[in-house]
Amino acid sequence: MLVGVALLAGACATSEEWADWRSHTTHFASGQHATFSLQNNKDGSNPRVSRADVEAARTESWWGKAITVNPDQIFQN
Repeated sequence: MLVGVALLAGACATSEEWADWRSHTTHFASGQHATFSLQNNKDGSNPRVSRADVEAARTESWWGKAITVNPDQIFQN
């Protein structure tokens, strides 16, 4: 049963995602990174990005799938 759970959990990530996660010691760079990632769905549709998110991503070197938005979609804090 334990092997089955491990296989099911492992099937949720792509090989690229696994490689990305293995190259870091934590799942998220910070609490703000975790909050941002949990608020934005995996496919990047309907993103909510603030100026603080952009700055934190730069200074903390966030990793994972990048969410791209137009400058007019970024809201003020």
